[in-house]
Amino acid sequence: MHARATTTRAAVTLAAGLALAAGPVAQATALESAPDRPTAATASAPAASASAGTASVDYATWQRDVTAALTGARAWIEARSADAGGKKQAIVLDIDNTSLETHFHPFWKLPTPAVTEVRDLARWADSRGVAVFFVTARPGIIHSLTDWNLKKAGYPVDGLYVRDLPDLFEEVSAYKTEKRAEIEGKGYTIIANIGNNTTDIVGGHAEKAYKLPEYDGQLS
Repeated sequence: MHARATTTRAAVTLAAGLALAAGPVAQATALESAPDRPTAATASAPAASASAGTASVDYATWQRDVTAALTGARAWIEARSADAGGKKQAIVLDIDNTSLETHFHPFWKLPTPAVTEVRDLARWADSRGVAVFFVTARPGIIHSLTDWNLKKAGYPVDGLYVRDLPDLFEEVSAYKTEKRAEIEGKGYTIIANIGNNTTDIVGGHAEKAYKLPEYDGQLS
């Protein structure tokens, strides 16, 4: 949970007008693919694992690792959206260092730019009728700012879930799992779930999960 606690502190700091902390990052390898087809819409998605090394990583390396982590995602969404059968489908995205380049940009340079690979995937999914939801550990106090930033960065936003006061006392992975279950409760099948921390993707309620690099928690 320590990585997501760092995210929450960073978000509160942003709301207070202080700079987000960003430490050195380490190298990670590309991810394994999840199975081609789930047995049920709410099947637990076996996220690909990344083993991190100790060498520092620069922006270009991170971008390359993100691209590697998303290998197959476009083809998967294309196949599933072509076979929707009239049912509502969605993808779920984490925000910090998944959808937005939080680690590499100080808060005063708003809006925080999109992670291009993820934004392009989200926009392409949207063009195929797949809804795009965001589930973040950011506190509710910056809901409006976050919504504005996502849209300014070019994301379609069908829903944004932030942590209200009671959620701040809950384990992050449990909170995020609950929100995915809420999305399913609205009639959506979550065909892909994308995040850069284990807490973003454990707990099921998604057909397939893609874990982006976080380098031993340095990109919280």
